[in-house]
Amino acid sequence: MNSKKIIHKVLATNDQWSTLSLRIVLGIIFIAHGAQKLFGWFGGYGLQGTAGFFESQLGMSPGILWAFMAGAGEFFGGILVLVGLFTRLGAANLAFTMLVAIYTVHSGAFFAPEGMEYPLALFAASVSLVISGGGQLSIDRQIAKSQESA
Repeated sequence: MNSKKIIHKVLATNDQWSTLSLRIVLGIIFIAHGAQKLFGWFGGYGLQGTAGFFESQLGMSPGILWAFMAGAGEFFGGILVLVGLFTRLGAANLAFTMLVAIYTVHSGAFFAPEGMEYPLALFAASVSLVISGGGQLSIDRQIAKSQESA
C-alpha cells in the first residue's frame, strides 16, 4: 500500500455533523486536562507535581516521563481532535491514555469520586471518533476532498 493510500485511509471521514459536537467537547476536555498536567493551568499541579503523583501514588517511574507522556498525549491529542486534523490518530492516542488511566488510577471503583465512569466515557467517545473520523468541518475532510479532486 503506497503512502497516498495510507494517508487517504487515515483522513477519510463521513460527511456527518454529529461528530462536530463530540470533537469540540472532547477536544476541550483533553486540552484542559493536558494543560493541568503540563503547565499547571486550570488548577493543575504542573509537570513536577504530576510527576510526583505518578511516582509516589502510582509507582510509575520515572514520574517525569510518564507525566509528560500523559500530559502531552492529552494536550496535543485534544488539539488534533478539536480541529479535526488526523482525528483518528489523535482519538486513538486519547483512547489509549484513558485505558492507562482506568487501569492505573481508577480500577478500584466504578462510581465517583475515585471511579472509572468518567475516563470510561472519555474512552468510549474517543473510540467513536477513531471509527467515524472527523466528520464535517474537519481539516481531515478538507484534505481528503482536495486529494480526491487532484
